Parts: sequence; C-alpha cells; structure tokens
Amino acid sequence: MTQYSKRMVIVHWLTLLLLVAGWFLGEDLAEATDANKATLYGYIVHALVGATILLLTLTRLVFRNKDGTPPPIGQSALDKFAKGIQHLIYLVLIVLPVSGITTVISSDAGKAILAGDASLLPKEGGYDHVFAHEVHEILVTILIVLVAVHLLGAIKHQFITKDGLMERMSLRRKS
Repeated sequence: MTQYSKRMVIVHWLTLLLLVAGWFLGEDLAEATDANKATLYGYIVHALVGATILLLTLTRLVFRNKDGTPPPIGQSALDKFAKGIQHLIYLVLIVLPVSGITTVISSDAGKAILAGDASLLPKEGGYDHVFAHEVHEILVTILIVLVAVHLLGAIKHQFITKDGLMERMSLRRKS
C-alpha cells in the first residue's frame, strides 16, 4: 500500500474544510455573543459542524483500522514526532467537540436551545465560569498549532525532501 484509501483521503480533506468552517462559525458566534446578538441558528450550525467533525474523525479511525495505512517513510526522530502530532490531532478532534457539547450542556446555551428562546443565550461574559468553554478555547488554539506543524511537515516533504509523501493523501491513484 502506497496511498491512503480513497475514503480516508475524502474524510481527511472534508474534515479540514469543516474545521475551517467551524473555526469561522465559532469566531462569529463569540463576536455575536459579546454583542448580545447571538442566535439559536448560529449555535446550532456551529454545533452541527462540530458534531460532524467528531463523526468524521471516529469514522476515519475505523477506516484506518479496516483499510490500513501506508508504511512510514522513515524512522528518524522527526518522523516519530510527526506521528505523535498526527495522534494528538486525532485526540483533539475528539475532545474538542466533546468540550463544545459539554459547554452547551453546562451553560445557558443548552437551556436556550431546548426552550427555543434566543433571549436565554449567554451574553458577554456568559461563559466566564464555564470550565468546559475554557477548555474548548484552549483546545482550538492547540489544534491550530498542531495543524500548522502538520502543514509545515507536509510542505517540507513536498518541496524540500521531495519524497512524494503528499501523494499518499491524494485522490489521484498511482498506477
């Protein structure tokens, strides 16, 4: 096996797109909350994107188990570091949506959504004492750093070592 399965590749890139969308939605939601203009729709869409990311991550882990993965390109300390980064990304992609769900459950957002009443949504400072929200925000920052390191590694393989590693995550199949 020289490439990831097509379904793993699709899930990888779809997860990335949803992460970008979820981040922008979360930023918009935070600004709307601070301006007391948050909507139930904003919360629900952000939550659905997060839940989809969680589902895709779990699905990808199942696909990894069933389809297998290409062998590592090397065994250097840097290669092992890259593998650790990948594992941390998976962990954060699971814990981040869980922290979001916990934030909703443990804050006024959950009550507002259940009641269908946007006036009950948290206002500015409404998450100040919600531990899960603090964890959620920290995990977003950690994920950004992990993805940046992952991206830098991909760039290194593509343009410096030119070892074809990026082809493994492509939909184009080698003959």
